[in-house]
Amino acid sequence: MRIEGACHCGEVRFEAQIEPPVELLECNCSICSMTGFLHLIVPHSDFTLLSGKEALESYRFGSGQAEHLFCKSCGIKSFYQPRSHPGSWSVHWKCVEGHEDIAHDVTPFDGRNWEAARARLDP
Repeated sequence: MRIEGACHCGEVRFEAQIEPPVELLECNCSICSMTGFLHLIVPHSDFTLLSGKEALESYRFGSGQAEHLFCKSCGIKSFYQPRSHPGSWSVHWKCVEGHEDIAHDVTPFDGRNWEAARARLDP
């Protein structure tokens, strides 16, 4: 299934290929809990940035491994490079157009105890 999404102002637009039902991760780390970010993990090969590359600003904190990308115009982080999945983008589910109508499950991710939570992702 092809999905599209964008930041609030629409300057940053993307599309991705997914297979519903999708599994979303709900992280409780400092930045995710403050922003309400719901993670849809999409392999780099299934993601295309349609527009807005020049509008993206980068922010790193903590270990510096994750690259948080947000729109310079509206401030919304519609996707970013997570440290937990280096071969994938983490797309903000709420930035996906029509996300309410796509089957999904939400799994808690204990980002406050990142190493242990990441280890539990791999069976």
